[in-house]
Amino acid sequence: MTLFYNQIQPQITNIKPYIPGKPIADLKRELNLVRVSKLASNENPLGASERVKKALQDLLIDIARYPDGSSFELKKSLSDNLGLKFNQISIGNGSNELLGLVARIFASDGDEIIFSQYAFAVYPISAQVVGATGVSVPAKNWGHDLKAMLKAISDRTKIIYIANPNNPTGTLVSIQDWDYFIKQVPQQVIVVLDEAYFEYVAENQTINGLDYLKRFPNLLVSRTFSKVYGLASLRVGYIMGCEEIISYIEKVREPFNVNQFAQVGALAALEDNDFVTKSIKINNIGMEKLTDFFTKKNLPFIPSAGNFVSIDLGNNAININQQLLELGVIVRPLANYGMNGFLRISIGTSKENEHFIEAMSKVLCQ
Repeated sequence: MTLFYNQIQPQITNIKPYIPGKPIADLKRELNLVRVSKLASNENPLGASERVKKALQDLLIDIARYPDGSSFELKKSLSDNLGLKFNQISIGNGSNELLGLVARIFASDGDEIIFSQYAFAVYPISAQVVGATGVSVPAKNWGHDLKAMLKAISDRTKIIYIANPNNPTGTLVSIQDWDYFIKQVPQQVIVVLDEAYFEYVAENQTINGLDYLKRFPNLLVSRTFSKVYGLASLRVGYIMGCEEIISYIEKVREPFNVNQFAQVGALAALEDNDFVTKSIKINNIGMEKLTDFFTKKNLPFIPSAGNFVSIDLGNNAININQQLLELGVIVRPLANYGMNGFLRISIGTSKENEHFIEAMSKVLCQ
């Protein structure tokens, strides 16, 4: 037992920290590799757009200045683009910060926070941090069972987290199930719809959370610039909802929580629709290539609406992951999600996808 063990909040001791994808530099250093393809963190393989890069270069002259603490220009652009009021949006240090702030505002010891089995790891962590009880509802076909989540609501329920598409499974909630669900949730229960991968979903394939904000003041919708916009390293996301709830988030977020490079980069990214269109096209081509390969090799996979796909390798998952690392390919083991036999593969560039296919083919032949 360490010196300060008895002085910390009890719920902190059992938290298992979020484990990010392995950095490229780490693998190169550990195995003395030259060629490494990282397909582990659902990043945009194209990087950021040239417009974003130019905007960030122009900003270097003001690097000593504090950022705009209100993210005014970015919020104004988002409100104009999305048809929302300025005070319906809060900007965060990635959407992760905002997801955690919702838990800090609405839940504490003795409360319950509901999320789905196989859902984003940040949800149970957010519950633990505030001392709330995390209620994991069994998944249905690897996705959210919204009817079962309704049944899990109790007098102690404060928040329900729903990811659509879901990470790490890539599944979608249906429009019919969502319409029934959101109408049945008690108004005092906050529903957080995490749409980090929203841009990758084909139109009319699932819901758009923004269509429901006016009718349901207990609904929050979060999105990010880390995925299709290619700004993962800048850490900028946003959450949208009724003005009252957003005002509470604004009260508790850290001052200057979003740096000026993130704000300017996100603003430039919003203005580059061609880059988004290109990114989605590259993702669709890569997804088809990988899933065709999995089908040809009789490798079961979960159909995904995101920029990643998870494959079932059973008892061989750990061994295959290690072999892929030795061949310079980083993917994501899903044991920490309770999916012990699965690896998640992010869609990369054509060269990165080919690298994975070559490496995987070699492993399967051994």
